[in-house]
This record gives sequence, C-alpha cells and structure tokens, in this order.
Amino acid sequence: MIPNGSTVMIGGFLQCGSPQKIIDEIINQNIHDLTLIANDTCVPDSDRGKLIVNKRVKKAIVTHIGTNPETGRQFVNGEIEIEFVPMGTLVERIRAGGAGLGGVLTPTGIGTVIENGKQTIEIDGKKYLLEKPLKADYAIIYGTKADKYGNVYLENSTKNFNTVMATAAKTVIVETQELVDDCLDANQITIPGIYIDYIVA
Repeated sequence: MIPNGSTVMIGGFLQCGSPQKIIDEIINQNIHDLTLIANDTCVPDSDRGKLIVNKRVKKAIVTHIGTNPETGRQFVNGEIEIEFVPMGTLVERIRAGGAGLGGVLTPTGIGTVIENGKQTIEIDGKKYLLEKPLKADYAIIYGTKADKYGNVYLENSTKNFNTVMATAAKTVIVETQELVDDCLDANQITIPGIYIDYIVA
C-alpha cells in the first residue's frame, strides 16, 4: 500500500507512541527510498531506527539523530540525506501543512546554519525565517485506543507528534493498542475519525 519513494510521517518521540507493527511491516515488505518526517531516528533496534538500519530511508527530516549511531554513520558516508529542523519548528511546519498555510515565521535559527538558503522577513524590526509547510503521502501514527469510526484516544505523552501528523498527510494509518466497536466518548477523543483512513489493530 505504501509505494517505494513515498514521503512518510511517523509519530513517536523516541520509543514513546510509535506504530511499531506498521514499521516492522514496512521492513518485511521491503519498502524503500522513503523520505521520513519524524522527531528522531530513535535507536538502532527499535521503531524508526529499524528503518535506518535496514536502509529504507533516503532522506530524514528530523530534530536529531544522536540516539542512533547508525544514522550518523550513514550521514557521514553520504548514504542518507538529513535535514535538521528545530523541534518546535518541525511541529509548526507540520501544523502549517495540515492547516493549508503557506508556512510559518519563526526567529528560531536566525544567525545559525538553519538560516542558510531560507527567506527572511523583518517585522517590526525583528528578523524571522520563513519555514515552509511539511506534508506527506502517508502519516503512520499510534493510538492507545480507537473505535471503528476512526476516532482515536492517546494517553499521556503518546500524543507527541501523532496528533499533528494526522492532519498533514494524504493518507493516515493509525496503529492502535485497542480497537472497540462502540464510539469513543467525545471527551476521550484526541484525534477525530475524519482524519483517519485506515486502522491497524
């Protein structure tokens, strides 16, 4: 279902709130040449880190790679392209993609390598970077519980990047720990079912 060369957002913060079954299936099906949008490349033997170790990612747009030495090795050897994005900027770029905005203005990165090649705009005497929106072909996210209508509940810190990524992809697949027949209570719903295309339980 996910073709080679797709751009894929994958939720999770290190090993918290990651769709591990789907990641394993991407590896099993030999899907490759992916552009990965995620907070990090996790650790070598878990979650998104497995995609790196198995060389399924050609480019990663992430906030850091420090917890996965294999990502660093591939980067140094020219085997993978890395675009580093400050964490708050990454979230806002994804949010802009989901909201249909042309980008976001942020002072984060001014005067650093993050500024290189980017448009700057001055407002009231202060300089901002124009950071363009991020969108994906697929968002693969995690949910603690989901109902058959696609409504998703996320517990505690598993919300992380999963909630915003659900808005910014053409196709959204949620891997849930528990699937229920009855509609979730409205007070429990973290991600409304309108955003979800497929459920993996």
